[in-house]
Order: sequence, then structure tokens, then C-alpha cells
Amino acid sequence: MATELDDTKQQAIARMRRIYNETVVDHALNPRNTGSMADADGFANVTTGGGDSILMWLRVKDDRIAAATFWTDACAATIASVSMVTELAKGKTVTEALGINQHDVLGALGGLPEGNVHCARQAADTLKEAVKDYLALKREPWKKNYRRY
Repeated sequence: MATELDDTKQQAIARMRRIYNETVVDHALNPRNTGSMADADGFANVTTGGGDSILMWLRVKDDRIAAATFWTDACAATIASVSMVTELAKGKTVTEALGINQHDVLGALGGLPEGNVHCARQAADTLKEAVKDYLALKREPWKKNYRRY
């Protein structure tokens, strides 16, 4: 039974390598910055057109993204895209993070197949929503006490 599972896993990885470049495969199989973040400074919960969810948490210090984490139930291309967007956001000012777009994600990943390009846009849009949430809470910090993830 274990050998069958190992074989299935290896076949799935081989299929991924035929579709995606090595950077995408690496981020899909070993996503960076996964998981939730307690007491986040910014949060987004985006539902994609396909019904998948992308959740993102931000920690901001001195108006810079100190940490970004995520969770998603989406496809490999989305996992890779959101993983990459969290990497791109870290260390950026809030304003710089708002400027990260689909083309930045695609460039950092080395591209995606045409049918998956929207995944990079969804990742960038989720980051923007988390930054917007941070900015809203910065204006009205008392609302953070009532937020639920």
C-alpha cells in the first residue's frame, strides 16, 4: 500500500514538472510562509472565481511587511503564486507591497502556463486586500479587538 502511494506521488510530481518550471514546482511542493498568524496586523480572505479560498496574514513593523503567511485550498499554481507573493512582500513598505502585481509574481516564478496566469493575479490581489485591511485597522485600531479569522 505504501509503495502504491509513493508511486502515485512520484507520478503526480513528474506530471507537475511537465507542466510547470522548477521554481513553480518548488513553491508548490515546498510553499514558503504557510499557516495562520495570531494577532495579525492585516488579514484577507479571498474566494477565487473557481470557489477556492486564499487567506493571508500580515505582520507590519515600522510600515514594512515584517512577515506574511497564507493558507489556500487551491491548485498548485495558486499555491506557488501565493507562496511567491509572500516572499516578494517581506521587507517592502506597505506602499511598495500595494504595487506588487501579477507581472511581478509571474516574473519571480519564471512564468505560468496560460491557463494558470490568473493565479498570479489572485495572489497579488489577496496581498492588496491584506494591506488594505492593515491600513483600515491603522486608522481605527479598536476594530482589531473584534476581528475573527
